[in-house]
Amino acid sequence: MDSGTLASVFFIVVILGILLAIFLINEYRHRTWLDQHLKGRWGAVPDREYTSEELESISHYALHHRKEKFYVDDITWNDLGLEEIFMLLNNTVSSCGEEYLYYMLRTPEQKREVLLAREELMEWFRTHPGERLQLQKIFYEIRKTNLSLSDYIDILKDIPRKKTGFYKVLALCPLVSIGAIFLDPALGVILLLSALVVNGIVHHRDSQEIEKYLKCYQCILSLVRASDKIGKWKLEDPVLRPYFDRILEGRHGLKGFRRGAWLVADNNDVRDDIASVFLSYVKIFFHADLIKFYSMLDQLDGHEASLELLMENIGLLDACIGAASYREYLSLYCRPEFVDSDRAFLNGEGLYHPMLEDPVANSITAKGQILLTGSNASGKSTFLKTVALNVILAQSIHTCLAVSYKASFMKVLTSMALKDDLQGGDSYYIVETKSLKRILEEAKQGEPLLCIVDEVLRGTNTVERIAASSRILASLAQPHVLAFAATHDIELTYILEGIYENYHFEEEIRDKEVKFNYLLRKGRATSRNAIRLLEMIGYEEDLVEQAQAAAAEFEKTGVWEPLGKGDVCS
Repeated sequence: MDSGTLASVFFIVVILGILLAIFLINEYRHRTWLDQHLKGRWGAVPDREYTSEELESISHYALHHRKEKFYVDDITWNDLGLEEIFMLLNNTVSSCGEEYLYYMLRTPEQKREVLLAREELMEWFRTHPGERLQLQKIFYEIRKTNLSLSDYIDILKDIPRKKTGFYKVLALCPLVSIGAIFLDPALGVILLLSALVVNGIVHHRDSQEIEKYLKCYQCILSLVRASDKIGKWKLEDPVLRPYFDRILEGRHGLKGFRRGAWLVADNNDVRDDIASVFLSYVKIFFHADLIKFYSMLDQLDGHEASLELLMENIGLLDACIGAASYREYLSLYCRPEFVDSDRAFLNGEGLYHPMLEDPVANSITAKGQILLTGSNASGKSTFLKTVALNVILAQSIHTCLAVSYKASFMKVLTSMALKDDLQGGDSYYIVETKSLKRILEEAKQGEPLLCIVDEVLRGTNTVERIAASSRILASLAQPHVLAFAATHDIELTYILEGIYENYHFEEEIRDKEVKFNYLLRKGRATSRNAIRLLEMIGYEEDLVEQAQAAAAEFEKTGVWEPLGKGDVCS
């Protein structure tokens, strides 16, 4: 070998060595970054920002499975700010993980064994940081996308099926033309060029039809590739093994789909290297990607259950990692205790709201109905939300923001932050009555139910509001219903005294400022600080005194005295 050849070989080796070194360095940097990234996320508040489109797509897995169990409806979801709670919890790394976490919050469990299985997973992930990190690295490859995995699967179901015989015939034409060159070079070249032109035109036309579906393939393949890595992981832990087995079962049903999938959905297909360029020409002139695309589509038919197994079990594992991470963030939490009972009850000590930076904890034992009174901003609505949120968190991620929690399994419905339906033409009152009616209808089912009502029937006049709301609330006083209601109508505390237990929040006025302690107290509200505020703002002293006297007289007699002309303050 002469010196020139040796120099050329040496040069090529050096170039290949440099390329390999760059690849290895980039791979090392990525792995190091991923390790640090995932470790840093554990026990931290997620800093992700969501678009409305992303949140909409995340909800679709839950929507597709809403008929399987009790589903938190939109009114309750919005009343409780559960979208913000989901964002706080969502430390998942995969698309199916965040979809399953959303599903867990939207479908509070009624079975103890399901929640205990989730508890076992969360505790395992807490105590096995190395294995948890390894699993997260696998799940990380199932990237979060703009569409739900459920949507991608539905899209694939609707793709028109095509026979690939036509593409196979066209693929043979260039090969036949090459053979013809040996018999008649001129004719063979003409045939080859014609075949390449025709195939190029057909490929350009038909590849555009499948281009929009390739993302679906990539998402499904990311699930399959994750399952492949789990299959190679020799972890025989009794906690994870059942989930791994179900993942591998789903993977087995998709063998045909993933075989040769790189021809269609290779994420590295955009690289500008010789291999990629060569592959592109193979696709164009031999329709390898078109043939494989429709072949893979056929392989998916009848294997929807395999995909569901992958999504459900990978999603559950990733969601439980996210829930375990949330626990690490909390300064105080407890594991709920459930009692199987047809009667609804709740005993919560030191309950607090998950979204408050400096929350005030309150305790409640509710074996029947609870009526809350107190002034605006005293804490009524926050307490109602605190109770409902802890019930949902207890029955979804087996975690309560409390010192202790013991309750029956319950469905949850609320009627709180309602608005006029301008598009539907409904007034606030109509919207409110419809919201309450759905609670009354659910109460007829006879299953334990927690219902939260804030300012019942505020959209009508005082007389009709008190008359109607007292009967609505009384109808909810059933053994299987736990009703929490807040009102400004003190009259209701007397009307419902034999049915509802009275609690209140109160405030103090110190140094001409309103001070709230947000502590729940037994009994009805008795303060009249709303009238005292008139004095602080600068209302006439006579007017304030008369208002206080009138309120005191009403409390004593239950009757409002009519005013004459001489009673009007000048």
